[in-house]
Amino acid sequence: MSTRTRFAELAPVELSTASGPTLYGELSVPEGATGLVLFAHGSGSSRHSPRNQFVAHVLRDAGLGTLLFDLLTTEEEEADQYTAHLRFDITLLSDRLVQATEWAQSREELRHLRLGYFGSSTGGGAALVAAGEAGETIGAVVSRGGRPDLAGESLRHVVSPTLLIVGELDEPVIRLNEEAYDWMACEKDLVIIPGATHLFEEPGALEHVARLAAHWFQEHLQPL
Repeated sequence: MSTRTRFAELAPVELSTASGPTLYGELSVPEGATGLVLFAHGSGSSRHSPRNQFVAHVLRDAGLGTLLFDLLTTEEEEADQYTAHLRFDITLLSDRLVQATEWAQSREELRHLRLGYFGSSTGGGAALVAAGEAGETIGAVVSRGGRPDLAGESLRHVVSPTLLIVGELDEPVIRLNEEAYDWMACEKDLVIIPGATHLFEEPGALEHVARLAAHWFQEHLQPL
C-alpha cells in the first residue's frame, strides 16, 4: 500500500443517496490530493475494468484521488447481459454519475477535493452529459475512446475543460469525436494516440492515455 494513501487502497464504499439505488465502488485518496476523479466505465464493463483500474493507479501515483464504481445495480447488470439495453442508456448512466457526484459532495472528508470525470466508451458520453448538468462543479473531463456524440445537445452546455483521447486506428470513433469537439465551446483538446485501436491494447498505448489524463487532471483539479 502506498504511504501516501489516507484511505485504504481501493477501500470499498456504498454510494447511497436519495436520488437513486445504492451503488458499489472503490475509493482511494492520496495524502495531499486536491482532486478526485470519478470513473464512468463503458459498455458492458464495471468498476473492475482492467483498463480503468490501470489508469486509476497512474492517477493515484500522480497524487489524485479515484472513485471507481458500478453504474448499474447487480440486477441491472444481469439483465443487461441478455438485453444490452442499459449500456447505451446515456440518460440513466449520466444520472448514476450525478448520483455518485452528490455522494462525494456529501462526504465531509471529500468536500475539499475538486471533482473530475474520466469516461470510456459510452461512459464518455455519460460523463459529458453529467458535466453539462453540473457546470463548474466538475473541474475537468477526460474521455478515453469515448462516444461524446451520445451526449447530444449537452455538449453545448459543458464548461469543464475536456480532453478527448482516441486511438489512431479507431477511425469511426475519431470522426465522432471530431464532430463532438466542434460542438463544444469549453477549453478542450483532442489527442489521437499513434498506432492505437479502440481498447488501447498496443504496447505503451494505455500508458500514454494515463499520462495524458494525469497531466490534464493535475492542471485543472486545483483548489478554487
